[in-house]
Amino acid sequence: MQSTPSLFDLAGRVAIVTGGSRGIGLAIAKGFAQSGAKVVIASRGVGKKDTDFAEGADASMDAVAVDMRSEDSCRAMVRCVETRYGAVHILVNNAGVSIRKPPEMLSVADWNTVLQINLTGPFICAQAVYPAMKRQHQGKIINIGSMYSYFGAPNVAAYASSKGGVTQLTRSLATAWAADNIQVNAIVPGWIDTDLTRAARGQDEGLHNSVLARTPSGRWGNPQDIVGTAIYLVSRASDFVTGAMITVDGGYSVRG
Repeated sequence: MQSTPSLFDLAGRVAIVTGGSRGIGLAIAKGFAQSGAKVVIASRGVGKKDTDFAEGADASMDAVAVDMRSEDSCRAMVRCVETRYGAVHILVNNAGVSIRKPPEMLSVADWNTVLQINLTGPFICAQAVYPAMKRQHQGKIINIGSMYSYFGAPNVAAYASSKGGVTQLTRSLATAWAADNIQVNAIVPGWIDTDLTRAARGQDEGLHNSVLARTPSGRWGNPQDIVGTAIYLVSRASDFVTGAMITVDGGYSVRG
């Protein structure tokens, strides 16, 4: 008797994960590979000897360089993956940066850098994978949001604006491409222990304790906490889910 493939089986799928050389992106990439996908990590850091990717990759993971600030680089990255593997079934827009300054001290160059990498880059990458996904009448896109998709804070005007934009970009793409059987959703992580949040803790000495005090789960998250949700959102299990913002935060955002 022939077994039925798991709803979460990613065998035969080709996935791009931007910003995938460390942290949340690398954890998602490894999870996809373990579920059967061919994973291409797209990152400026790929190829550097000191990246986590260099130590953590396996045979089902590949890498290509991309500069999310450059339209040409984003589009070339997608063309490279299509040429190499003949398809793109999954895109995870994970690459992101933050420049923490009071808004009156934030330069236009700072603002543009954050918006280009966190919002414009994901738009370009999504636009670039759309033709392939439309041809195959199948596609899954995950955008990575933030608690600052919902909340404000004094020193993250550019970052919060970019992540708020990611929320609306997700909803707009979801409604535009649903008829092509392309599902576009967002994961909104809570406070996850990554290089980005470690830098934030270095600038705000009270941040660590305030996060613990507000999070019902009583801990910071780790990148592995995001993986199950990501696999769900790119698998057949979520074929009727689009335009959703799925929060993975240990209860932080619902705490009064």
